[in-house]
Amino acid sequence: MTKQPGRVTAAESNEAAVDAAIPNGRPAPAPGAAVLALLALGWLTAMLWSTREAITSASAGITAISLSAFALPGVISAALVAGAAMALAGGNLLARRYGDWVTLRFVGAIGVGMVVGLAAALAINLTYFDTSITNVIAGTTAAAAVIGGAIAGARSAPTVGAVVTAALGTLLFVVAFSQARDPLFDLFGAGDSQESMVNAAKWVSRTESLVAGLLAGLLAFGYLTWARRRVVRRDPATPAPRWPAYLLAGAGPGLLLLVAEVIIRIGGRSLLDLASALSEADAVAQTSLGTSRVDNGIWVLFVGALTALIAFGRTLGPAHTDDEPADSPTDAGEVDAVETDPAR
Repeated sequence: MTKQPGRVTAAESNEAAVDAAIPNGRPAPAPGAAVLALLALGWLTAMLWSTREAITSASAGITAISLSAFALPGVISAALVAGAAMALAGGNLLARRYGDWVTLRFVGAIGVGMVVGLAAALAINLTYFDTSITNVIAGTTAAAAVIGGAIAGARSAPTVGAVVTAALGTLLFVVAFSQARDPLFDLFGAGDSQESMVNAAKWVSRTESLVAGLLAGLLAFGYLTWARRRVVRRDPATPAPRWPAYLLAGAGPGLLLLVAEVIIRIGGRSLLDLASALSEADAVAQTSLGTSRVDNGIWVLFVGALTALIAFGRTLGPAHTDDEPADSPTDAGEVDAVETDPAR
């Protein structure tokens, strides 16, 4: 059915309002960026401290090389998120002072990431043993922080803020989930045989990835929704984020995990090779852990993206169609009365 002249649907009205706001509106900042930066720095500090304690522990029972290789993914992920969070806070300050200058924002984000990376590398070199292993950890950590800063230089600051929030929540969940591994192993039928242990480990890993993805998607959706309401109260002309922003925000934590894996395999290649060369069991363990990290990143990416997108879809109201009657029953009755009453 054709649309009646003079009638404008609610969807068209919203799109017109958004399109009218884009030319004059300013990009929305990322609310709570300073808090995210502090939390991310605290998490990076905790990862660096726990790694140092594990390496220098005399009662560990295994070599410092193996411990460094096992601890490297946690440090790299924390550095990547910390660089992005700090650059996001710095980008808010630059936008507030100098306005919407994309080049300045991107360069400033990389600069902040470099500062975070150099500070982390300096802390590693000053507190860890002075060995080639330490230099590998320091250099890879610095590179991860710089890359995180570059990611935060994207134009859509609220989307980056949602990714950082969801990534922090995911990293915290992984640590908390370690407390539930043993009960889940028993639940999934881990016994004395090697086959049962392997099958149980697969189901535990899949459960962790699934729940982490759900958490990442919900956190990303919650942050973007909060950021939208906060910005609209201050500047009603600010355009609302569309569905691709929610999709990208939900997938962001998984993407960061995959980026961290690339950094580990490139920057930390020498450390991983040293750990794999210690014994055949160490080689199998490093290969298995690498595969598990990639699978986990892919699961978190897709589950997080779908969760955020579904949550966003549930907030959309029913669309008005052209099949709706032009007049209400009351109006139609009044028209019939006019046509049948000559006196009127």
